[in-house]
Amino acid sequence: MRTIPPAQAEHQLTQVANCFEEWRQTRTTRAEPIPQHLWEQAIALTSTFPITRVATRLRVSGGELKKRGAAYHAAPPAPASTALSFVEVMATPVRPTPPAGTEIELQRPDGTRLRIHTYEPQLPVATLVRTFLETPGCFS
Repeated sequence: MRTIPPAQAEHQLTQVANCFEEWRQTRTTRAEPIPQHLWEQAIALTSTFPITRVATRLRVSGGELKKRGAAYHAAPPAPASTALSFVEVMATPVRPTPPAGTEIELQRPDGTRLRIHTYEPQLPVATLVRTFLETPGCFS
């Protein structure tokens, strides 16, 4: 059991009291039973506060809180939910898909070839072609 500071314990008691009040305001009938999750929060508070203080603050029966607390601690812990549900897993490619590239192959009348493969989105194609065609080859 862990020890929590008194201010934090008071804050937890206030939060649970607020949850009980919210439930009381939204329940459909006065005879509606207190939900199990609220009882569990109340029972957890009894490890820090006396049962009478928790019961008074939450406006529940001290006897009922004591009985539920004893049953809760005597019962084996509930197993984790074994309900299966579908979970979609997005497959990631083993190798990243390369972005669409540009491939240019040019050949001058003298047989000189220029091949360019790039992923640049804005390639100065006109300048490259003009420079290639206008520049004399090494063997000319």
